[in-house]
Amino acid sequence: MARGLLVVGDVITDVVARHTGPLAAGTDTTASIRTVAGGAGANVACWAARRGAADVRLLGRVGTDGAAWHERELVVHGVRPQLVVDPLVPTGTVICMVDGGAAAERTFLTDSGASGRLGPSDWSDALLDGVDRLHLSGYLLFSESSRALVAVALKAARARGVPLSLDPASAGFLAELGAERFLALVEGVNVLLPSRDEACLLTGLADAAEAAAELSLRVPLVVVKQGHEGAVVARSGKVRARVPAAPATPRDTTGAGDAFTGAFLAALLAGAGPEDAAAEGCRAGARAVEQVGGRPPLPG
Repeated sequence: MARGLLVVGDVITDVVARHTGPLAAGTDTTASIRTVAGGAGANVACWAARRGAADVRLLGRVGTDGAAWHERELVVHGVRPQLVVDPLVPTGTVICMVDGGAAAERTFLTDSGASGRLGPSDWSDALLDGVDRLHLSGYLLFSESSRALVAVALKAARARGVPLSLDPASAGFLAELGAERFLALVEGVNVLLPSRDEACLLTGLADAAEAAAELSLRVPLVVVKQGHEGAVVARSGKVRARVPAAPATPRDTTGAGDAFTGAFLAALLAGAGPEDAAAEGCRAGARAVEQVGGRPPLPG
């Protein structure tokens, strides 16, 4: 029997602009621009399916403008979409400005749109039928409506004994929310998957490994994603593993953390331990940065 993964999170239209020089204020900057399907939650689901998870489902909210396209884009990646169509607000859009330099670092301009209106009325406990793991995108914590959904989903998952994971998603939004409020909201989560910046922000520590260890006193398993420096796995207040990154030549770092998370969760579902799952995550992250956009390449 397939082991189900339910992802709850954002479904977004990404406009990716790769520019080779500095942005020229007040005039034109030459760029290569593509519109692709994205969203942290949706990306995680697609990468989990790519890694081999057989039953991946996604609960998200989109506008009427992009509903059919986003559903097709999820299905083609092997994800079962459970999309709520918002008649009042368009699908969320993110403009991803990617530096064409060696690091391919990106800066986001974010309009959450319909995804920020995902709420408790969109949830049903039946969504957990056949589900062995629930993953929540951290973007859900940055609007009042979706925070209420998180509380409902956490309660339902705990009642069924379904393990929960969460990716904080955005250091900028996390700073606005506040570390203590965030940690209170995610109480009961079993796995936390922050980036280095997010882990340091949540703890006030400058070292990612120390931050991972500190966070693991509050969440049973913490995996800190460090990009080209790999990942740190911590439990019970101690660093248990340092996993090296896979080699890659970056073109666009958009979605690399989502790729890590999706592959990591799929590996856990398949029975891998945290260190091996983190190695899978690093390999997926390396694959992600070598292409434009946050979704995995299609087979063939």
